[in-house]
Amino acid sequence: MFDLSSTSAKVVFGLALAFIGFFLFFPLYWLVISSLKGNAELYQIIPTPVPVMPTIEHFVAAITRGKLPMYLLNSLITSGASAVLVSVLAIYAGYSFAKYRYFGRQPVMLFMLSAQMFPFGLLLISIYPMMSSLNLLDTQLGLILSYLVFALPVSTYMLYSYFAQVPDELIDAARADGASDLRIFHTIVIPISIPPIVTVFLYSFMWSWNDLLYSMTLIVSDDKRTIGPGLLLTYLNEVNSDWGGAMAASLMASAPIVIAFMFLQRYFIQGVTAGAVK
Repeated sequence: MFDLSSTSAKVVFGLALAFIGFFLFFPLYWLVISSLKGNAELYQIIPTPVPVMPTIEHFVAAITRGKLPMYLLNSLITSGASAVLVSVLAIYAGYSFAKYRYFGRQPVMLFMLSAQMFPFGLLLISIYPMMSSLNLLDTQLGLILSYLVFALPVSTYMLYSYFAQVPDELIDAARADGASDLRIFHTIVIPISIPPIVTVFLYSFMWSWNDLLYSMTLIVSDDKRTIGPGLLLTYLNEVNSDWGGAMAASLMASAPIVIAFMFLQRYFIQGVTAGAVK
C-alpha cells in the first residue's frame, strides 16, 4: 500500500501541486507581463520572460483612446441587473421547492435543471426569435432576460439545497407566534441565508460578465456592447491584432470580479459549503 506520509509521497504530491499551480497561474503571469511590454518587445520572435522596459502605454491607450470604460459600464449594468434578478427569483423558487409540498413540485424543479443539459448555443436558437418577436433584440433588457436561462436553474438548486437544511422547528415556532409565512421568510430565513445568497449573486454575475456568445449575438450596437465582444472586436479582428492592448484591457476587465471576491470571499466560502453537512 502507498504510504501517504512517506517522503516519496510528499515529493509526488508537491510536484503535482507545483504542476497544477503552474498550469493555472502561468497564463495569468503571461497576461500581466505582456500587458507591460512595448510593441517592439511584444512581437519579438523569441519572447522575453520579463519585460525589459516595462510600460503602461497599453493601459493608457485602453482608457483614453478606446471604449473600455463604456464596455465596462454596459457589463456592470447587464451583469448586475441579471445577478439581482436571478438572485431574487432563485430565493423565492428555492424556498418554495424546499419548504412547501404541492403537486408538480419535483417535476418543475427537474424541468428547470434539464435546461442545463443543452448547449447554450442550442438554446440561443430558440431565444433569438423570441427576443425578435418581443422587440428585445439589441437591447440590454433582452440580454439580461436571456441570462436567466443558464443562471437561474443552478442558482435555484443551490438555494434549495440550503433552505432544505433550515430547521422546520424554527419556522413552526415563528408561525405559532402568529407570524405569516412571508414575514417568517423575510425576517428569519433570509437574514440567516446571506452566505448562499451572496454565492448565487456572484455565480450569476460571473456568468453574465464572462458571456461572449449571447452578448455578441443579441447586441449589435457598439454603444450597447459588453466587455467580451467589445474587447474582441476592438483588439482582435480581421484587420487588427493588438495583443498588448488586449492584454491590458483584459486585466482591467477582470478587476470587478477580483474586487468582488476580495470583499465577499468569506460569504462565498460559507455559501459553497452551506447545506453540505446537516
